[in-house]
Amino acid sequence: MQFQVPQFIEVEDKIFGPLTFKQFVYIAGGLGLAYILWRVLPSFVAAPLALATAAFGAALAFVSYNGQPFILGIEHAFYFFVRSKLYLWSNTEIQKSKTAIAVAEKTASQPQVYVPHLSESRLHELAWSLDIKERIAAGTAHDEDRSMTGALGDVVAPIKTARDAMVK
Repeated sequence: MQFQVPQFIEVEDKIFGPLTFKQFVYIAGGLGLAYILWRVLPSFVAAPLALATAAFGAALAFVSYNGQPFILGIEHAFYFFVRSKLYLWSNTEIQKSKTAIAVAEKTASQPQVYVPHLSESRLHELAWSLDIKERIAAGTAHDEDRSMTGALGDVVAPIKTARDAMVK
């Protein structure tokens, strides 16, 4: 047995010619209200109101904003103006800057050891680490080169020479 699987289920059916049911209701409602305004009010008052009402009905039927129907945008605007708004001020940025200043003052009092910053260039980091390892292996490295202080804490580089690596 073969079954037909429905496809395009997100597309609304066109019931009234090229219009969906919603579009037809919006257009008919806008034109109906425009007709009532034209019949009830004097023509110089009714003309702009009827035109605005018909345009609003057409906008409801055909306009979409950011992929959403126009009626949904009107709903969101209505709730924005009606509901209360509560704004909370968070001073986390000020606290972060205060801690950054405290850390800067603390590090300013300590002797500075040259430790290159992590850069975007991985090749530069690799070249620097190889240079330090060669200097340590050759025994020409200073104490500042052997220990790196930074975000990872104190890291002590091991000193291995050919003589130390020999098994006795």
